[in-house]
Amino acid sequence: MAYLFTSESVSEGHPDKVADQISDALIDNFLAFDPTSKVACETLVTTGQVVLAGEVKSKAYLDVQEIARGVIRKIGYTKSEYMFEANSCGILSAIHEQSQDINQGVDKKKKEEQGAGDQGMMFGYATNETENYMPLALALSHDILKELALVRRENKAIKYLRPDAKSQVTLEYDDNNKPVRIDAIVVSTQHDDFGKDDVMLAKIKKDIINIVIPRVKAKYTKYAHLFNNKIKYHINPTGKFVIGGPHGDTGLTGRKIIVDTYGGKGAHGGGAFSGKDPSKVDRSAAYATRHIAKNLVAAGLCDEVLVQVSYAIGVAQPTSINVVTYGTAKVKMTDGQIAEKLMKMSCFDMRPYFIEQRLKLRNPIYSETAAYGHMGRTPETVEKVFHSPDGKSIKKKVELFTWEKLDAIKEVKKVFKLK
Repeated sequence: MAYLFTSESVSEGHPDKVADQISDALIDNFLAFDPTSKVACETLVTTGQVVLAGEVKSKAYLDVQEIARGVIRKIGYTKSEYMFEANSCGILSAIHEQSQDINQGVDKKKKEEQGAGDQGMMFGYATNETENYMPLALALSHDILKELALVRRENKAIKYLRPDAKSQVTLEYDDNNKPVRIDAIVVSTQHDDFGKDDVMLAKIKKDIINIVIPRVKAKYTKYAHLFNNKIKYHINPTGKFVIGGPHGDTGLTGRKIIVDTYGGKGAHGGGAFSGKDPSKVDRSAAYATRHIAKNLVAAGLCDEVLVQVSYAIGVAQPTSINVVTYGTAKVKMTDGQIAEKLMKMSCFDMRPYFIEQRLKLRNPIYSETAAYGHMGRTPETVEKVFHSPDGKSIKKKVELFTWEKLDAIKEVKKVFKLK
């Protein structure tokens, strides 16, 4: 029976994402100057104010205020009329030292015995629905907002856009779980006050449909037929959206975890990613399970898979690994048997230290993850520059989104005897 499925995304200027990006910028700076740093940093943003709180164990000393202002400036909150502006907002830091009780469970004499930074379960998901092995509704939602941000920065085709925005895409699937139609697209974008309400709303709707959506469609040649004149568009459905960003809504780190992962497909363990160093398995193990899931699907083991891992705080070995292939496995094995084989594969060692080493997670790679999803991104090597309060600068060449690399396909095919 045909069914509908919906995913949403939020822009880099959404209050919760502003908070995520500040938290991850702090993580990057700590790791740049001290790769052994242990950090759990939360950010709150509201009208004219940023509050930083958390626990840190690090040799690095940072100008956290300037780091936060740099993030806000880069996002685009640079005008006083936004009521939240990079140069003038107040910034309060309540960051303090990490609890020794927590740290003793993580740091061990032998690095390979490093314990998990917390208990909990983490999930990784992949599907062959798209080229990046992500659910289509979420991929479309992200791309709508990426294009909206590009149009805003170009400031040519559309000149009234402000940083805050949300999107949502509803797809219809057939009996074979294949997307056959875009049922609805929702876009709410903050904008300047440039006229009467009905005139503004009419222009915004026209511009989104005629300028932004075609740019998104161009990325999806396989699904270009889904973009037709039968789509129901809801553009700024509540009316004008001038008051937005942290002035319109308070933002907090870690409140967009479904946007960060799979848009409601598969499952989520409940732990946020941003603001956490990789000793926190909420983050590192979620990346590692995505790496497993993506390589399993890319190797042809199955069309769709969900991988779960769980930990006890202070213990290196996972308490469980679970695999669900939704009946799409191409091998004559149960999901339990597949999981049992995975646990023995050295390329998927799920002990925290080995995850950190395999995916190079002790590098300053997290700012780029904090908007438009942590999964489904393109791996790349970049050079980043960081500045310390004493005037010193450090350059780091780092690999981004290592968990998206398809570097275990050969091993998966060998272990599961796939052609």
